[in-house]
Amino acid sequence: MEARMPHPAMTLDGAFKGLGTLSAAVERGGVSKRLGELINLRVSQINGCSVCVQMHATALRDAGESDDRIFTVAAWRDAPYYTDAERAALALAEAVTRVADNPDPVSDELWDEVNKHYSEKEVSALLVSISVINVWNRLNAATRQVAGIAG
Repeated sequence: MEARMPHPAMTLDGAFKGLGTLSAAVERGGVSKRLGELINLRVSQINGCSVCVQMHATALRDAGESDDRIFTVAAWRDAPYYTDAERAALALAEAVTRVADNPDPVSDELWDEVNKHYSEKEVSALLVSISVINVWNRLNAATRQVAGIAG
């Protein structure tokens, strides 16, 4: 496999830095790195981004996450390994990633559940994090970036 072009975020002046700035803001938002990586992995699975699936699964393993949680994040609803707060965040990640699939992508029930577990700042961090990984996934998919190859 070969990418169609060098990565757009590396090609367009300021794009990589801009995405990095958003990611840094997320880190200051109070959401744990592990939860952020679980969300990144799940969204990347939905979007079929092999680069990000590999990257975020590896990051989770390196952070000491259990194989059970890494392997079952795609089926989190049926797996016993996630807290109610994590489930709310994963549901939000799926809903925001699939906005075109539902006329009301983030229902009031889901919004209330998320806000039961997270502060406004944390919800903001979750939403920005979900949006950023979707940007990376879409750039990678459009240009057919290859897992395991930088650039």
